[in-house]
Amino acid sequence: MTVSTRPAHWQVQEAKQRFSELIRSVQAEGPQFVTKHGEEIAVVIGIEEYRRLHGGPTPDFAEFLLSGPRIDEVELDFGRDQEPAREVDLGLDGDA
Repeated sequence: MTVSTRPAHWQVQEAKQRFSELIRSVQAEGPQFVTKHGEEIAVVIGIEEYRRLHGGPTPDFAEFLLSGPRIDEVELDFGRDQEPAREVDLGLDGDA
């Protein structure tokens, strides 16, 4: 694949009308920018580049939770203070 030194810019209307050509340009030249009123609003990239940037499939929530360490394989130490709790006067002895 030959990558152009200057990315091509397509106006939205032109990109819609010549979509097949836009895709061919992506494959031959690399990313193609789509503009609206002269402002870049989108970029069309090839699937290989997308996969490289995306980093592969995203696991669903259950897979994410199951991928963590097993609780029985991890030693947890919360570092709690072993001294008894302090006494607190709540004013319940009728002195109010």
